[in-house]
Amino acid sequence: MTSNYRLQKLSILVFAVFCITNTYGQKSTNTWKAQISLGVNSPSQSGFVEGFEAKPVNFPTVNLGVQRMFTRQYGAKLDFGFNRFSSSDTSVEFKTNYTRLNVQFIYDPTELIGFLPQRIGIVAHAGPGYTFVKPLGDFGDNNNSFFNAMGGLEFHYGITEYMSAFVDTSYILGFGKDFDPVTEGFGSFNGNLLTVSFGLTFSLSGCEYCNQ
Repeated sequence: MTSNYRLQKLSILVFAVFCITNTYGQKSTNTWKAQISLGVNSPSQSGFVEGFEAKPVNFPTVNLGVQRMFTRQYGAKLDFGFNRFSSSDTSVEFKTNYTRLNVQFIYDPTELIGFLPQRIGIVAHAGPGYTFVKPLGDFGDNNNSFFNAMGGLEFHYGITEYMSAFVDTSYILGFGKDFDPVTEGFGSFNGNLLTVSFGLTFSLSGCEYCNQ
């Protein structure tokens, strides 16, 4: 419980820093939630230069986010993602960190889908962001950064009125430039990323819009 409480305080602080313009009189019906998840990732091979290919499935993927539901169906969230992938058996050896920050729109159609069991919920999310790529080891100078667009779908199972477990599948479209010269791409990445993660969503301020 102590670790959850500290995570709640940190999530509220991060959201306040990035969304300070949203400080007008908030009503008690506003629902704030925090998310944490852990999973795997699969980078597109087209994002690597020749001779540098990653494993098709890599661990870890870590996602942290804070969201606000404006109504039962619509909301927004700020989320941070960290991913690491490493070289395949036939590639030059390397490891790369892929970090992103996104602002996303949330749509929850759960109440409109009448056949779902009571504890099951569906949430779609999409929005723009920015990606930071950091190769490790010998190729540490080949840092790369670019804009991205992310979209995904979450399936929730309500544990309590204030918490749900979920699985999220997301695709991150990268808008990175071609590597020129090609040596700048050694150990680096400029492509798309697929992630699958499992986590928890928990309420930070009441539960009027908790649909899971």
